[in-house]
Amino acid sequence: MSIRNGPLRMTVRALAAFSLCTVFVAPAHAFLEDAEARRAILELRQRFDTSTEESAQMRRSMLALQSQIESMRSEMAKLHGQNEQLTREVSELQRRQKDLATGIDDRLRKFEPTQVQIDGLEFSADPAEKRDFESALQQFRAGEFAQARKAFASFINTYPGSGYIPSARFWLGNTQYAGRDYKEAIANFRSMLSAAPQHVRAADAALSIANCQLELKDTKGAVKTLQDLVKDYPGTEAATTAAERLQRLK
Repeated sequence: MSIRNGPLRMTVRALAAFSLCTVFVAPAHAFLEDAEARRAILELRQRFDTSTEESAQMRRSMLALQSQIESMRSEMAKLHGQNEQLTREVSELQRRQKDLATGIDDRLRKFEPTQVQIDGLEFSADPAEKRDFESALQQFRAGEFAQARKAFASFINTYPGSGYIPSARFWLGNTQYAGRDYKEAIANFRSMLSAAPQHVRAADAALSIANCQLELKDTKGAVKTLQDLVKDYPGTEAATTAAERLQRLK
């Protein structure tokens, strides 16, 4: 009995030992699997936390960048507005400069000499000189002989070298004739003839001298003046008139 049962006892003992080992081995394996799982979970959590932090950092960076972009847009809009304002100011300054230059040119033009044509003569005259002569002549044509006489006399004194002088002396002599100041008229007409014997009004001035002499009862002087007129200015209307008067005076 004891011999036959020996192998059986050995088998039972082996099974018992294997079962015991199984009991101890299984929990250890399970423990290892749990540790790996926990490490994996921890790694995933760490990665998730890192990813979350990176996402948060990225969002903060994007928000900062967006803020910078908005700030730059605002600054650009401000600069654009300033540029438009500067453009308007520059344009306004250019307009004012142009207006100022035009105004200066206009004012200077009032003092610049201009070319004048009168009584067959062409010369350069200052604007004031031209204005004063035309004003005196207008007074004469309006029948304001006293005012015209003063104006022409003033003109001759003010502009002694003017190209208007021969014409001014002629009209001054006519104002004096109209005022019956025959001697002064003769003096002016002779001054004109002496300075400009070929003037377009020279023949008329000579005839006016003869008229003044006749008014002064200087018939002899008048005849001499008329004879010189016919000789010096033949073919003129004044010479024709002078010849007719000579016939009457004989």
